[in-house]
Amino acid sequence: MLRVVNRVLIGLVGLVLLVIGGSVLAVGLGLQPPSWWIHDSRHDVLLSDAERTRWRDDGWWWPTVFAVLAVLVLLALWWLTANLRRRRLTEVLVDTGDGEGALLRGRALENVLANEAAAMEGVHRAQVHLRGRRSAPETRVRLLLEPHVDPGTALNDLTAQALTHARNSAGLAALPTEVRLKGVKHRAERVS
Repeated sequence: MLRVVNRVLIGLVGLVLLVIGGSVLAVGLGLQPPSWWIHDSRHDVLLSDAERTRWRDDGWWWPTVFAVLAVLVLLALWWLTANLRRRRLTEVLVDTGDGEGALLRGRALENVLANEAAAMEGVHRAQVHLRGRRSAPETRVRLLLEPHVDPGTALNDLTAQALTHARNSAGLAALPTEVRLKGVKHRAERVS
C-alpha cells in the first residue's frame, strides 16, 4: 500500500508543479492567459502585496493557515516514518515449549533458507526476505531458475524441502510465503 501512496503523492505533486510551471512559462513567453488566471502578463508577480495581505485582518485567516500547515506537517511526518520503517524482520520468536521463548535472528533464517533453496536442482540463485511480526513471520522468496527447469517442480521442491524445514525448525504453525520465479537469461540453443 505504501508504494501506491508514494506513487500517487509524487504523481500529484509532479502534476501540480508541471501545470503551475507550464502556465508561468507560457505567460512568460507571451501567451495570453484566460481572464480568470492568476497571472495577467509576463511582468506580473506570483503573489502581489495585495494578494498576500488580503485576509490578514480577518479572524478566520490565521487559524485556518495554522490548521492547514499542521495537517501538512503531520502528513509529511507520517509519510517519512512510513518510508523509514524497517521492512525486514530482525528476529523470529521460537516457542521452546517451556513457557519461555527463544529469539532466532532473522538474517540467519534468511541465509539458511536461501542456501537451501539455492542448493536445489536447477536453481541458479535464491533470495529470501523475512517480513511480518516476530510471532508470525512471512517470507518473500525470489528464485532465479536455470533454463531447463520446470517452474512447478521448483516450486514444489521449495515448498516440500526448504520452507518445511524452516517452518519446523522455528516451531511455526504456518509460514506464509510469496514466491517469485524468474528464468536466467541464456543464449538460444542450436539444434543440429
